[in-house]
Amino acid sequence: MNRKLQRRTFLRSTAGGAIVGYLSGTITSAATTSPNSRLNIAAIGATGRAGANIQGCQSENIVAIADIDANLLEKGSQPYPNARKYRDYREMLEQEADNIDAVLVGTPDHSHAPAAAMALRLKKHVYCEKPLTHTVLEARTLARLAKENNLVTQMGTQIHSLENYRRAVEIVESGVIGPVRECHVWANAIYTGGHFTTNTSAPQNVDWDLWLGPAPQRPYSEGVHPFHWRRFWDYGTGSLGDFGCHFMDLPHWALKLRNPTSISAIGSSCDPVTTPGWCVVDYRYPARENLPPVQLTWYDSGMKPAQLAQLVRQQPKDQNGNDMNTDSGQMFVGEHGMLLTNYTQRCLLPADKFADVKLPDPYIPNSIGHHEEWIHAIKNGGSTTCNFDYSGALTESVLLGTVSFRSGQRLEWDPAQCRVTNSDRAQQFVHKEYRKGWSL
Repeated sequence: MNRKLQRRTFLRSTAGGAIVGYLSGTITSAATTSPNSRLNIAAIGATGRAGANIQGCQSENIVAIADIDANLLEKGSQPYPNARKYRDYREMLEQEADNIDAVLVGTPDHSHAPAAAMALRLKKHVYCEKPLTHTVLEARTLARLAKENNLVTQMGTQIHSLENYRRAVEIVESGVIGPVRECHVWANAIYTGGHFTTNTSAPQNVDWDLWLGPAPQRPYSEGVHPFHWRRFWDYGTGSLGDFGCHFMDLPHWALKLRNPTSISAIGSSCDPVTTPGWCVVDYRYPARENLPPVQLTWYDSGMKPAQLAQLVRQQPKDQNGNDMNTDSGQMFVGEHGMLLTNYTQRCLLPADKFADVKLPDPYIPNSIGHHEEWIHAIKNGGSTTCNFDYSGALTESVLLGTVSFRSGQRLEWDPAQCRVTNSDRAQQFVHKEYRKGWSL
C-alpha cells in the first residue's frame, strides 16, 4: 500500500505498535522457521472456510484474527483467547508485521488479492482460499509476488490433497487410457439469482465499508454477507469460479495444463449484476512437451456432457466396486478408453477392456494434509502442491471462462501478455478498478 492507512477503531485489548516500514524491505519475523518451532500466524476471516483454515493450522500460534463482523470475530476467536482481534486486516498486518510469519486469507473472493498481496509484500507466507483471486490479473500478480519474495504459498483447494486425485493423475500420466485430447468437467453447484435490497442499514456488528473493500461503493444489502455474495459479480464469480478450481484442478494436474489459448462460454442470459443460472465453457489448450492439444469443456448448475448419460446406463463401478456418483466429476477421453472421476472415486471405461489392466504402482506420495503441507514447507523449505504458481494459472483459466461469458466473446488469449487479443470489450473484465483506499 502506498498511502498511510486511515486509522479506524478496532477491537484489541491494547492499542499500539508502531507502523512498520515494510516499503523499506526491512521486515524480519519474530518467530523462526525451524522444524521444531511454532509459526506465528495471522488470520483474515474468522468463521466458515476461514475458521476451518484456522483450525487446520491450530498446531501453530494463532496470534491475530481480523473480521469485519464483530459477532463472527468473537465467535471465531473463542478457541484462541490469546489472539489479538481486529476489524480491518490492513491494520492487523501493519501492527503485527514484526510478530507474524504467515497469513491465512479466508475472505469473500473480491478481497482475496488485496489482502494476500499486502501479506506477500510484507514477506509473509500465505494460504489463500479458492478461487485464488477475483480477476485474472490479480492471479498473475499474486504468483509474481510469491516468486519474487521466495515465499511458501498454498491455495485452499483441499480436494487436491486427497488420495483419489493422485491415483487418477498416475493413471493418466502412465498412459493407461492413451493420449488425451478431450476432457469434460462438471459441477452441480448453483450460485445465481438474487438482487440487492434497498433502504436497509448494516447491523451494528458489520462494518459494511470494510466488507466492500475494493468493490464499488453500494449501500448495505441484506443477505449479501455472509454467504450470498457468491451470486454477485462485484464480489464472487458464480458456480464456475467457486467450483472450477476444485474440479478443473485434476485435469490441470494430470494433463499438465496451464494456459488456454482460446475460451468460449455460453449460458443463461448475462446479467451485469448477478452470476448466470448455468454456464458451459470450451477451453482449448495447446500441446505441452510431448502431450497433444486438449479441448476441456466445463459445465455447471446441472448441465452435463452428452456422453455421460450413456455411461451412466452402464452402471459404472468405482475402484471399490461401488456405484460411481456422477452428480459432479471429470471425464478424460483417451485414445484407448476413458477415466471417470470425482472427488473420491474413479473408474476406467469400458469396464471389460480394463478388467485385467495393471495399474501403475503409486508414485505420487500421499499428502500429509493440505494445511500441513504449507506449514511443513515453511519450516523445512520446499514448496506445496497448490502454490501460487500452479494455482494462479489454474485460477486464470477458470476466470477466463467468466470473462468470455460476461463479454459475450470468444477469447483469443495471449498468456505472455495477459491479454485478450481479439476483444477490447473482453479485456475490461481481465481486471477491475478498485475503490479509493484499496490497492493491489
